[in-house]
Amino acid sequence: MNIEEVREYALSLNEQVTENLFVKSWISWRIAGKWFLLTNLDVPVPHVAVKMRPDVAIELRERYEGVGPAIHMNKKNWSELYLNQLNDDFVKQQIKASYDLVVSKLPKKLGIK
Repeated sequence: MNIEEVREYALSLNEQVTENLFVKSWISWRIAGKWFLLTNLDVPVPHVAVKMRPDVAIELRERYEGVGPAIHMNKKNWSELYLNQLNDDFVKQQIKASYDLVVSKLPKKLGIK
């Protein structure tokens, strides 16, 4: 999976997903203004950061070499997925889980499915 495929998948999750240039070379994907996916375009090894429950983050970091702690934000709630070390289905699953985690904390009145 490459960054363009990540981008297409993230935007396919919901018509309310938006992407923004966070800083000069960082892209963030948001749902109702809340981040669920980030990537740094300047790094030599492509990866994305996804929001996770702390217990899930710890388990995945221990089980998979391609999952590492995020180098930004709240380290216990984000993990980096190295795209060249993980299969596409696993990456998609973690992006969707990050999206679902964020959506679960949004007010129901936003009408996000």
